[in-house]
Amino acid sequence: MRTFALQFRNTATMYKPIHIDRDKLTIMGVSFPDLSTLNRTASAIGSNMYEGFEPSVGHIALIRDYVMDKISFVQFVDRAKSATYG
Repeated sequence: MRTFALQFRNTATMYKPIHIDRDKLTIMGVSFPDLSTLNRTASAIGSNMYEGFEPSVGHIALIRDYVMDKISFVQFVDRAKSATYG
């Protein structure tokens, strides 16, 4: 099993690891249908973590659903604002 952790600068703890398992196709335990979707989601999360974003499992699932076109951008924003995700 290959498990990876991305680390980004965080003012409170300096680095916040994100656990990515490319063999099981998961990020923080959230499943992905394929490696391409996992990598695109990890990239989106990493870009935002550089700015101080600390994702939860719900955030990961929300971003995955947007990347997979399961939800529109408007739905993504509405859910992010109202915190109506896992």
